[in-house]
Amino acid sequence: MSVESSRRDPLNRSLKWDGSYVAPVETGPADEGRLIVLTAPLTETVDHAGYFIQMALASLPIWMEGVINKKYPGWREVERAEDGSAKYMPAGVRLVEASLLREYKPEDIVACFPDDLHKFIGPRTRVVAVSTHNPLGVTFAAGVYASMFGSSRMPINSHYSRQVFEKIKSSPYRENFKVIVGGSGGWQIVQTDSYEDLGVDCVVEGRSESKDAVAVVEKAVSGEEVPRRVLADHPKDRDAILFPDTRTTFGVVEMTTGCGRRCQFCVPDLNPQIDLPKDKIMAAVRANVREGNRQISLATEDMFIWGQVHTDTPFYFPNREALLDLYSDIVNTPGVDKHLLSHCTIAPAVVDPLLIEKLSDLLLPKSPVLLPQLSTHPEKRILSPLIGLETGSVRIAKMIMPSKGVPFAIEDWPSLVLEGLRVMNRNNWFPAMTLIVGNPGETDDDVKETLDLVYEMERRDLFAFLIPSIFTPLHDTRMEKKKGVTETRQLSPLQWQLMMKCWKMNLRVGAYTWWAPWAWRLGSVAMWAYKLRRLNGPNFTWPLWMFSDLVSEKNLDRMGKIYVGKPLKTKTRRELIAGLKPHHLQYLRADNGDLPDASAFTTPIAAGVQVTVGS
Repeated sequence: MSVESSRRDPLNRSLKWDGSYVAPVETGPADEGRLIVLTAPLTETVDHAGYFIQMALASLPIWMEGVINKKYPGWREVERAEDGSAKYMPAGVRLVEASLLREYKPEDIVACFPDDLHKFIGPRTRVVAVSTHNPLGVTFAAGVYASMFGSSRMPINSHYSRQVFEKIKSSPYRENFKVIVGGSGGWQIVQTDSYEDLGVDCVVEGRSESKDAVAVVEKAVSGEEVPRRVLADHPKDRDAILFPDTRTTFGVVEMTTGCGRRCQFCVPDLNPQIDLPKDKIMAAVRANVREGNRQISLATEDMFIWGQVHTDTPFYFPNREALLDLYSDIVNTPGVDKHLLSHCTIAPAVVDPLLIEKLSDLLLPKSPVLLPQLSTHPEKRILSPLIGLETGSVRIAKMIMPSKGVPFAIEDWPSLVLEGLRVMNRNNWFPAMTLIVGNPGETDDDVKETLDLVYEMERRDLFAFLIPSIFTPLHDTRMEKKKGVTETRQLSPLQWQLMMKCWKMNLRVGAYTWWAPWAWRLGSVAMWAYKLRRLNGPNFTWPLWMFSDLVSEKNLDRMGKIYVGKPLKTKTRRELIAGLKPHHLQYLRADNGDLPDASAFTTPIAAGVQVTVGS
């Protein structure tokens, strides 16, 4: 019998009988290599191992990788074309590829998986470009969950990002090419001055269509020195934005850029507000299908602005007909079996509840996300877009996102959230909603207001996947110089309670067996006793016991250990509409009802037929 087993692990390493691995021998490219090589970490490339796979890979510490391996044993398996290139890549990599194909021949460029870099980097290679979202593990969710669950602060995807850079640094041809980094995580390298550590020559921040982004590649190809940092302009109009004609991870096709609500912590909102042409979107959808993708997801900061940007109607009143037309064509495209929603805001659900209902009719049959405990759909499907809740404190909301609820006043933010969630839940929309914990200047009263909102959701049987994370001063935002909570040990008891209450509610809908709740209860207490109490400090103790449910929240409240939230008196949709600015009434749809009596308003716009006609 051979000393070495014939079995292989997903990384194609030989598995010995003693359980150790032997890395495969890497040979150089069969030719001189490609002039330009594009890649991205494996964790940002896979799209087939479950809806929440990339969220988990971005948040969990590397020592918990075994949990992912057990849940998704084949998550590292990828598809390659005949020449060894990647069959799919993140949309950002495909966009770089499309931008460079305007200047270079197809045979000069390749997009490949990290394990295949040695097949394409050769003496001819002059550029290796890496797209990465989180090379150092400092995005919103990553820092808090990596540190909360273990001593290592490095999330799984950051570990794999570093593997890519180490592989590139060790190339025998490293002296011949420049390493250029792009993607939403490039700022981390700039701010921490990690160029030398990662072996990076240049970081490009911005869109690859920009002439500045293309120019730095041209310099590298010519053998010239490249700047350490390039700020690439964002296209100002829809015709300047490129669409790849190739398959993307998750079937991502760009739908809009920018948002328009001007939240101070947000990077994408700094981009121009553009909705992209339907014909180009559909061409990209068909390209994905042609290359074997059966799943489509439109990339957007807010899906509801599409079809209403730079029109006579304010963007926060959705164009119902345009949206239904676009999504209908997408889900009815032959070969599209699955469709996932991206980002949106909650105010449009209150503005036009009938739009939510009609979108549900269109999109639910193609949704791959199931939630048997809550869905009323015959196949238990749900829609789960990502929505920013951020805070339940009106004071904090005024400071960091005063336009988040337009056309409604930010003072009505809790009412708007509850009413929007009611509309969504009624139509099998159960969104993932982000919360920011530890905002600059956040007080215990602010946290209590957020807890009031969360407990009110529970009292009203409303549900969203609540995803709390510690405030992160993202680069180039209006809050990049602000300081809030920076690590889990700084969290107050109330802030810890908010985080643990969110996850307690999230896990409630995932318990399909009688023993699952007990497994969570006992497991969480065991982890607290073993490790977490030392890592996260004394303020973590009672919130953890609340999460475990071994001591009821009622008893913990009686003991003075937690705050159970006070009932909220909130406004109905009719009351919210009554508080709109009079000139906004003309944009409401009469078929949704709840319109105020026009005679109550004195402005000409509020009176007459404009109140009863929507566009």
